[in-house]
Order: sequence, then structure tokens, then C-alpha cells
Amino acid sequence: MVISMIALGVTLLFSLLGKGFFKLVPILGGIIAGYAASLYFGIVDFSAVGKAAWFAIPNFTAPVFKWEAILYILPIAIAPAVEHIGDMLAISNVTKEDYLKKPGLKNTLLGDGIATSVASLFGGPPNTTYSEVTGAVTITKAFNPAIMTWAAIAAIILAFVGKLGAILSTIPTPVMGGIMLLLFGIIASIGMGTLIKEKVDLGCTRNMIIVSMILVFSIGGMTFNFGGVAFSGIGLGAITGIFLNLVLPQPRA
Repeated sequence: MVISMIALGVTLLFSLLGKGFFKLVPILGGIIAGYAASLYFGIVDFSAVGKAAWFAIPNFTAPVFKWEAILYILPIAIAPAVEHIGDMLAISNVTKEDYLKKPGLKNTLLGDGIATSVASLFGGPPNTTYSEVTGAVTITKAFNPAIMTWAAIAAIILAFVGKLGAILSTIPTPVMGGIMLLLFGIIASIGMGTLIKEKVDLGCTRNMIIVSMILVFSIGGMTFNFGGVAFSGIGLGAITGIFLNLVLPQPRA
């Protein structure tokens, strides 16, 4: 808790008081401060760094098609699709640009799907948008898509540097945990701001029921098991919201 609060506190200070370059790196500042605290408390393990090679090639594998795995992943695929749509809405509100129209939601979803398909062909994990990135963009105000493009290219190149990956893996969980408190909190704030902007009447019992059930099902740990397949989190919350919106009667005029 001490380490996580140090990381969170420094991130907040950079965000609120930082100017110029320091305004752009609040998360990096929080990571450095949290890492320094971790070193002080002696919880950083460098053993993996010594074993890692300087140049490392990912373990590429050919895809294998199994119906059991396909049926297992299908319901789980709902979650990243819903998260993608939510992130597009959130980032549109943050940047004041309607990305649902340009480049268009169908195009961004298509890009996500193609990226996941290509990754799967090489044995990689599926891709997804990350809500915490929206929080990071909100803090730094770095809205230029070119920044993300160059960051992605740099990340791909650095992925072949084994030592760097090993060093990043030494960052203790509390360091990122403290920062994530802020980033995910920002996402929730943006979501509530969207409801307010769209003038959703949260005084209406029907709307309150839908919103409350989505929140509780998504973050309250609710899990449904279908034949050994666990369904929870964002996907479950989204399906719950859609279902309730269809079946609950409209309020009387």
C-alpha cells in the first residue's frame, strides 16, 4: 500500500502541478517514484535480467484449430468488442473528435479484428483496446494519433530487446496498481460525463436500474459459468445492460 500510494501521489502531483515536459510524463514519474520506493523496500527481483539475452526473438507458432477452443473464446470475444466501442466513445469525448464517424466504428473494429487475426496466425494473443490508455491520454493531453503510431513502432522494435523486457518485468505490481487506480477512475468519470452530456435522466428508475446493474455486474465480481466457460467483467456488464434495455418497460409519460 505504501508503494502504491507513493506511485499514485507522484502521478497526481505531476498531473496537477507539472509544466512543459513534466506535464507529459506524470505516469512515467509515478513509475520511477514507485520503483525507487520498491528498491528501498527490497522487493525488486533482478534475477530475470541477468538470464535474459540482449536480442530475443518471440516464439512464433503456427495456429491450430480446435472447436473446443473456438467455442470457449467466442463469448469472451464480446468483452473486447464492447470495450473497443466504449473506448472509442471515451476518446472521442476527450479529444473532441467524433471517431465513430471518422474513421468510423466499423473501420476501427475491422482493424482490431484484423490485428487479432494476424497475431493469432503467429501464435500471439488477441489484441484489445486498453481503457487505461484513454486515461493516460486524458492526463497528458497528447491527442495526436501520430504519437500513438510512433509509440507502437517503438514498442515493436523494443520487443526484440530481451534485457528491456526483463527490466520491465521487475516493476512490482503495487507500482502499477497505484497508477491504475487513477487511470481506471478517470475512465469511470468519462463514462459518467458521457451520460451527463447526452442528458440521460438518472433520476428515472429504469435508467438507474440499468446503470447500477451494469456497474455491479462489471466490477462486482459477478461470474456466470456456461459449461465450464466463465463469463464476467465488461462483457457480462454489457450484455446485462443490453438485455435490461430491451426488456424493461419505458416509464409512463
